[in-house]
Amino acid sequence: MSTANITAALDALGNAIRADPAKSRAKAVPATARLLDGLRCEVKGPRGESVHTDMPSALGGTASAPNPGWLLRGALASCMTTVVAMRAARLGLALRVLEITVESESDHRGILGMDDGVTAGFTALRFRVKIGADGVAPSKLRELVEWGDAHAPVCCTVRAPPVAAVEIEIL
Repeated sequence: MSTANITAALDALGNAIRADPAKSRAKAVPATARLLDGLRCEVKGPRGESVHTDMPSALGGTASAPNPGWLLRGALASCMTTVVAMRAARLGLALRVLEITVESESDHRGILGMDDGVTAGFTALRFRVKIGADGVAPSKLRELVEWGDAHAPVCCTVRAPPVAAVEIEIL
């Protein structure tokens, strides 16, 4: 989609929300994971979306697909990249390059249940951003990335997690 098309779509959505603020509320489509075999899962969405996950062999998997943590890092990286690109389009900035890499650290004692005082979650995240646009000051590009970081939904969710509920159906 061209920068003009992105801007037009964002303007149309913004105008619709300004006219009817109730339209700002969104419920995302669900993702359902189903265990296939071993630790390999298939994740599906209601519109035919599909992705597989597996764990590395050191954790009992066969490494036949990305692990869920990699998908989270990918979601963080692509969400921030998308939001920065959306903001650049709205500001009329033509990005020459935009690449965001997300790295994480964790302690395997958490996922293995070896110490209940150790989280199974990531203990650190690093976002490495490469950005360039001809004729745009570095300070403006830095500001653009900071804006994207503050408005990327997946990034915001990780920083301020929502209340999560687990409903269990025994079959």
